[in-house]
Amino acid sequence: MRLATLNNGTKDGRLIVVSPDGAHYAPAPIETMQAALEDWGNAKPLLAAITDFPESLDIEQLLAPLPRAWQWLDGSVYPSHGALMDKVLGIEPEKPNAPLMYQGVSDTFYAPRAEVPMADEALGIDFEGEFGILTTAVPMGTPAAKAGDHIALIVQINDWSLRKLAGPEMKTGFGWIQAKPPCGMAPFAVTPDELGENWRNFRPALHLNVQWNGAQFGNAYGEPMAYGFDDLLAHGARTRNLVAGTVIGSGTVSNENFREVGSSCIAERRGIEIVDEGAPRTEFMTYGDTVRMEATLPDGHAPFGVLEQKVVQA
Repeated sequence: MRLATLNNGTKDGRLIVVSPDGAHYAPAPIETMQAALEDWGNAKPLLAAITDFPESLDIEQLLAPLPRAWQWLDGSVYPSHGALMDKVLGIEPEKPNAPLMYQGVSDTFYAPRAEVPMADEALGIDFEGEFGILTTAVPMGTPAAKAGDHIALIVQINDWSLRKLAGPEMKTGFGWIQAKPPCGMAPFAVTPDELGENWRNFRPALHLNVQWNGAQFGNAYGEPMAYGFDDLLAHGARTRNLVAGTVIGSGTVSNENFREVGSSCIAERRGIEIVDEGAPRTEFMTYGDTVRMEATLPDGHAPFGVLEQKVVQA
């Protein structure tokens, strides 16, 4: 099942059920994605029962599947990316036996075709391709062994970053505020069964194709996460209840052979250049630049649809 949110002029939009071919939809019997997640046990079968899709779908009219959320928790679970970034930034963080995670801004998730406002080109505008989940309500202390029961939907995320601010904020030891503007989401949120055998151990076994201004940039594979989404969910819920509609991200998708498959963010490519050549050659984004992200199954099917966003001056 694939769900999306139609822009109806309200902040939360109108929940719709999308046809298997992604070209048509039916209005859902529940008004919003948030309302569905808050009553997922009853909502899921009602939504899944819809098989007639009478309306033509225009991606330009979609908001993010969840346009705003109570909570956004982003992990960093691809070891190749974390190790490279630590080396480039000169950071020697503690290595706890647990996922890395921070809490980011959640009151806005940009639409899949959004023009994304940025304050200043000089701040190092960067995209970050990753995967994420939308949860049902999660009780405090839920262990990883039971966390999978609370994963309602899987999403594809563009986690925007301002790299010139990221390093200084990290070195304070107090976390990100200015370096992390709102994220974007691809058009469709999907139930795990949509990925079939490519949802393994709570990890997405899909390639994430990234293009920058129409040029190929990366095609990293999503499965090699050091921690699955079950572990990330349990980590986030260790000392707090997670409300329904919490969004949890994987962090930048990255592979050990990033020199061959490319990267899901500019910072990683610059990091490779620093390590290999002594200095970065690739500049960050400027106003008017676009990024396109599409996660694909082995048969070429793109379950989340295509995210294509443009950077504009705020």
